[in-house]
Amino acid sequence: MMPGAALKRVMPRAFHCVFPRARMVLKLRAIVVKFFTSDGKFSFVKVGTQLLVLCALVVGLVAFVGNNKTITLNVDGKVASVQTFGGTVGQVVKSAKLDLKPADRVSPSVDATVENGTVINVNMAKAVTVSLDGSEKTVSTTAPDVAGLVTELGVASASSVSVPKDAPLAVDGSFVSISTPKTVSVVADGKASTTTTTAATVAQVLEDAGVTLGPNDRSSQPGNADVVNNMVVKVSRVDTGQTAASTDDVPFETLATESGDLFKGDKKVTQAGTPGKVDRTFKLVLVDGREASRTLVAETVSVQPVTEQVTVGTKAKPVAEAAPANTGAAAPAMMNEAMWDKIAQCESGGNWAINSGNGYYGGLQFDIRTWIGSGGGAYAPNASLATKAQQIDIANRVYAQRGLQPWGCGWAASS
Repeated sequence: MMPGAALKRVMPRAFHCVFPRARMVLKLRAIVVKFFTSDGKFSFVKVGTQLLVLCALVVGLVAFVGNNKTITLNVDGKVASVQTFGGTVGQVVKSAKLDLKPADRVSPSVDATVENGTVINVNMAKAVTVSLDGSEKTVSTTAPDVAGLVTELGVASASSVSVPKDAPLAVDGSFVSISTPKTVSVVADGKASTTTTTAATVAQVLEDAGVTLGPNDRSSQPGNADVVNNMVVKVSRVDTGQTAASTDDVPFETLATESGDLFKGDKKVTQAGTPGKVDRTFKLVLVDGREASRTLVAETVSVQPVTEQVTVGTKAKPVAEAAPANTGAAAPAMMNEAMWDKIAQCESGGNWAINSGNGYYGGLQFDIRTWIGSGGGAYAPNASLATKAQQIDIANRVYAQRGLQPWGCGWAASS
């Protein structure tokens, strides 16, 4: 029988060979000493039995330790070390109580085999509300932070982002506003400038340009309007503190008085009218120094107008006498017609109704005295108003008494 002291020296060396993990040796040593002795004495039977049990335990422990792995799990940038018996990425992720969605990105793939020290990267799918240059939409991304989202969207790196680019993205509820660089022209105070900006609104553009709007100033675009590429923003300076004064004529009134001393249609001014004077004060609105509108705020009549007085006639005008006309008396048959035609052709060009105003009338150019004295008044006041037959009748009467002597063209009778 091996003495207890010798057994204590041998067992550490034996178990050091069988189970090399040093930290387990001391524990096993105490167990072995207890298991291999009976009443403080060494027993080969007990030793054999206990060795079989111990080997089984050692084999199980080695298998346990061999299957246990330390895995690094990186979920959206949050790194943790986990102990697992899982053999695949999917098993490890499941044991970590991660509920994967089809849109989530896992590397290596869920079917890949894991080993001790394997690093698993999980990027959860996130629904992010993105406002891109004022246009809002919801996008799905597996990027862990804002920087990754901006890269996925493919926007310019110089774009302005509402939150820090290293800010993490939540699975739900994240909001990111992105403003891409745009060319904007600002016209203000007589100057025009063009710049590239990532400002989201017109108000921010004006602030960045150092343009301050007064309480009455106007902008061609509302301050809350989204900025678009090639936008032109015009600022108009509005001044409402100026006034202007003017003196204008006040029209006079006309007072009409009827009078029976004047004929109807006749008027007579009995008192001339004169305009008055009115002083007016206006409030001006100046836009960029030019008057845009004016409003009357005060008015005072400094000179009263004088009323014009007019007398209007009401007396009826006398009826004009009717112009003399042919009496319509019938003339006898025309005698010597051919002769008188020749003379008339010479005297008046054959115009039996001619009245040239020279004191001679009709085709044979009778003066009033000869016409009336020879009985022509029975036909008309003068020969121009008598018919040819009536004129020839009177001509024959004169011819019977005096021949052709009264006519200067008497010679034409024999032509």
